[in-house]
Amino acid sequence: MEVMINWISQTGWKIFLIVGICLGAFTMIRRFVPLAIRRTVRRQMKRKRKVEREKRVQTLVRLVTTSSAIGLGILAAFLILQQVGINMTAPLVGLGVFGIAVGFGAQYLIRDIIAGFFIYLENQYNVGDVIKVGNIAGGVEEISLRRTILRDLDGARHVIPNGEVRIVSNLTQEWSRAHLNISVAYKEDLDRVMALMRKTWEEMTEDPNWGPFIISKTPWLLRVNEFGDSGITIKMVGETEPIKQWDIMGEYRRRIKRVFDEEGIEIPWPHVKLYLGDSMPPPR
Repeated sequence: MEVMINWISQTGWKIFLIVGICLGAFTMIRRFVPLAIRRTVRRQMKRKRKVEREKRVQTLVRLVTTSSAIGLGILAAFLILQQVGINMTAPLVGLGVFGIAVGFGAQYLIRDIIAGFFIYLENQYNVGDVIKVGNIAGGVEEISLRRTILRDLDGARHVIPNGEVRIVSNLTQEWSRAHLNISVAYKEDLDRVMALMRKTWEEMTEDPNWGPFIISKTPWLLRVNEFGDSGITIKMVGETEPIKQWDIMGEYRRRIKRVFDEEGIEIPWPHVKLYLGDSMPPPR
């Protein structure tokens, strides 16, 4: 018991103090840094949409808190080891020699960290965005200075080193776009079809369940896009809130199918007309 009391009076209280200071510092960081980040992001991105600001705040808060936890943990470990009498000079020197030895092998790690720094600095994407990197597309689950983690529609979790992110396509930054190609039979009146397409979209904007997610109150019917084998394709686009374009397109297709059925407009499908015998079909 006396030994324990002596240890606490000479060394133990210093260790408890180190642990307490580090835990207190981390608690302060975790409590006040998000408020400061939120205030700064709101000021710098005041013209951006709220959802964009929230994604940026979430990403930066995660970066700062994780980095702080790692840094404070390493600092506390070094200080505690010194208090228990372990000389860290020799291990640090050995670590420096070892670092030189593996320096050439660490070049990819350094490349990943530098690339990650610019991803944060340039706000290329944030947690919650849907991006495409090469042939991989998915939602951003995590970002660190070293790697980005995506989750695709199949549930697969892709870990991508930031140094491999050479060309990235962000599908949900600031706003998104619903892009639809609607096909009808050759016999249909295209002006009538396009008027119905426009009316169906405008009715969706008035629906309280869908209207808040649609930015373009009237769609752009860009052009008659293609004379296909079985029908004519009309291209239509409209802007939506970020990440809502797929939901909007699915609901629009459901509605336009019902409208076409009610109006007797034929949606084409692959088919072939057969003529038996040598006689030609009568002219129309």
